[in-house]
Amino acid sequence: MELTTNVDGCALVFEGGGYRAGYTAGMANVLLEEGIYFPFVCGLSAGASNTVDYLSRDQWRTHWAFTSLAGDPQAGGSHSVLAGNGYINGDYCYRGIIEQGVAPFDWTTFMSNPADFRIQSFQRDTGLTVTWGKEDVSSIFDLIDRVRASSTLPWLMNPIEVEGQVMLDGGLGRGAGLPLWMAEEAGYEKFLFLSTRPAGYRKEPFEGAGRQAILRLTSHYPHLREALLTRAERYNEEQERIERLAEEGCCLVVRPDDMFVESTTFDVAKLEASYAAGHAQALRELPRWREFLFGSETAGPRTRAVPERPLHGDADHLWLQ
Repeated sequence: MELTTNVDGCALVFEGGGYRAGYTAGMANVLLEEGIYFPFVCGLSAGASNTVDYLSRDQWRTHWAFTSLAGDPQAGGSHSVLAGNGYINGDYCYRGIIEQGVAPFDWTTFMSNPADFRIQSFQRDTGLTVTWGKEDVSSIFDLIDRVRASSTLPWLMNPIEVEGQVMLDGGLGRGAGLPLWMAEEAGYEKFLFLSTRPAGYRKEPFEGAGRQAILRLTSHYPHLREALLTRAERYNEEQERIERLAEEGCCLVVRPDDMFVESTTFDVAKLEASYAAGHAQALRELPRWREFLFGSETAGPRTRAVPERPLHGDADHLWLQ
């Protein structure tokens, strides 16, 4: 069956936030359950994972990636640090879970989806913000390596090179963690923005001992130093700009009712509760979303599709081609 989109002229935008993005994964799955498909999707860091899983239309993986994965002993933790794999084991959490068949990625559906996408990363040694879309990936691992590059938190994850450049978390680059600009650059003027921060949140700049630690740790990386020390100011300015767009009616910003996990929370029960809270909030707010997207509280598709566990074993080649 040929895949289509059914949202006209509106982009879907995912904020990052590590395991906080499990909340917005719950929201993404409500969109998939309802059969609401956007023509353009963008995100960075953990929002890059939500972007590609949503575009592969895989409800099971969208849920699993921000809940059960954290309970896998190979995913990270102090033992991972001692083994040299970082506090979050990027080798396992991106390529490894696909190569080992733990969480296959539906590359065929992803590439068949007519929607465009952008994800964002930051070049450590140049300070450049880099974005990637479908034209930049020709295999599943081209894509997954770029999702990992978008998500590579300094010092918590081992860095990855893409096209000869060491890449770090996209939140260090343009927008300072708020990826709406990618949708604007693609020509969109209407946005559904799924945030992982509650209303009124603002970042605090590094001061005192925190600032001194950044200065020491980045002594050989001036672009990384500049990005970190200016991030709070840049983030807050962009947050205020997005709030103005919301007041103008062209951006529907969905903020969590409550955020009770951190970016590095590994407690699966807490992560499941966060996912469930995001899912429940999306169901409550669906009439408001439908009004914004389709013109009335009852308009738009309704499918209520139920997620299924992807096939394994002999069917793995369907997911890895």
